[in-house]
Amino acid sequence: MLLVADIGNTSINIGLFEDEALVDQFRLASDKDLPQEEYEVLLKSLCSKYDIDGCIIGSVVTELNKKFKSSVDNVFKINSLLLNSTFNTGVKLVLDNNNEAGADRIANACAAYTLYNKPCIVVDFGTATSFDIVNKDGKFIGGIIAPGLNLQLKVLNKFTSKLPHLDVAVSPFAIGSNTTDAILSGVIRGSACMIEGLINQCEAELKEKAIVVATGGYSSILENYMTRKFDFINPTLTLSGLRFLYMLNNNN
Repeated sequence: MLLVADIGNTSINIGLFEDEALVDQFRLASDKDLPQEEYEVLLKSLCSKYDIDGCIIGSVVTELNKKFKSSVDNVFKINSLLLNSTFNTGVKLVLDNNNEAGADRIANACAAYTLYNKPCIVVDFGTATSFDIVNKDGKFIGGIIAPGLNLQLKVLNKFTSKLPHLDVAVSPFAIGSNTTDAILSGVIRGSACMIEGLINQCEAELKEKAIVVATGGYSSILENYMTRKFDFINPTLTLSGLRFLYMLNNNN
């Protein structure tokens, strides 16, 4: 069984694949201060009923790379793969500096190229809201990075004296008659407008319509405020991309 781990700034999303089927999924906090021994205990507990014989890790948290890889390798007695831009990605990276491409974005581009028609725009809702764009020639040409929904809400609370901390929620009105509704309109509806506008600008630069794929926890909420709907919502796109990358790079 294959373990794939997507280490993000907020959480570690773990998927377990039996061939092509995602049979289980776990989420851990991305805790840079947690000792390696604690990660090993967590992995043993979560995966106790599975026979893990391979693993690929995609990480955007450098401080966790060695610790998490060592934990996996010790627990399952394997040599896990830690994704970087030198891997066979299934797409051609044509960024100004390929080393700047985050592992999650490489995985998204690989999954988009494998699963959907080209060109493709992936919108990933995480700590940041990111766009990953694969053109009609199967080249990962770049994307967009903007603050995520929770990050926007936290910043408004932290850097103002009166605005409250809010969680992501439905925005009932564009014109907020109270502080809560005004913030939700600005963040939720504002982000939807940003995403829709940027999709249009990306397609103008691509010179053709693209397949738009959303992944991440807030895809369905944001889509409610968009005229241009997502063509696909795939919550496990990044995990699937990591599985594809493992198949391309596993020498065994």
